[in-house]
Amino acid sequence: MTTATTSLDSTRTGFRAAVRRRGRRDLLKHLVLGVFVLLMLYPLIWMIVSSLKPDHLILTETGLIPSEVTFDNFVKGWNALNRPFTVFILNSLLVTVGSIIGNLFSCALTAFALARLEFRMRKVYLAITLVSVMLPLHVLVIPQYIFFSQLDLVNTYYPLLIPKFLATDAFFIYLMVQFIRTIPRDLDRAAWIDGSGPFRTFWYVILPLMRPALVTTTIFTFIWTWNDFFVPLIYLTSPKMFTVPVALNSMVSSESQTGVGMLFAMSLVSLLPVLIFFAVAQKHLIRGIATTGLK
Repeated sequence: MTTATTSLDSTRTGFRAAVRRRGRRDLLKHLVLGVFVLLMLYPLIWMIVSSLKPDHLILTETGLIPSEVTFDNFVKGWNALNRPFTVFILNSLLVTVGSIIGNLFSCALTAFALARLEFRMRKVYLAITLVSVMLPLHVLVIPQYIFFSQLDLVNTYYPLLIPKFLATDAFFIYLMVQFIRTIPRDLDRAAWIDGSGPFRTFWYVILPLMRPALVTTTIFTFIWTWNDFFVPLIYLTSPKMFTVPVALNSMVSSESQTGVGMLFAMSLVSLLPVLIFFAVAQKHLIRGIATTGLK
């Protein structure tokens, strides 16, 4: 009896020691992760603090505790460029929503054709689509600009939206092709036996099952289009047409520090739609990536 009690006590002591060691390891892991989180968030925190400083203190006072706090940067930035910042937010929303609709429609149709329909050189077209992912954007900008300039579409939103309706984002095509391949072909055959054509099969059978891939496409398109600076800078010349990134660039004087505070303040305002959208769609994004196999 005494031996059994001693063995039980030693087992309990060993278990408690193991729990303590595991607790110390977990505490150390959380401390290390906390340090990395602070390092990752430091630029954002510094931008938030700098948006509350006068321009002359932003680059001379680098600490996170400002000696002088002002909200003038938000007031001035909101009415900069002789128009309220709401105009640029609405412009970005117009381009972003149009890009989302274009990508969802055109990329889904293209992916269905490449994944389900049988036609000559189908694999070649799919290979060309994948190769186009590797092309840098800057290689395509000059011929596209010449093309839209000859159509007199510069300083309009058409150059930003038309390519989205022509399935030019090969990444999303490949993502949807991979997802469609996981859908049983028996569903297609059943629809064809009932008399459905290719488009009707796509619209009523395949498209409703593509929700995870469509949600992933929507999220990535929103974030990439909202933050896009290069393409709108090339095509949009009128300030009233500017999207948010182009408007932010126009607030800063290249010869002085004037406008840096407004830039930081309006950058925070421009981040709000992305943060809200990402917070709402985070679960769908993770589920869509896991479902489509992008691990």
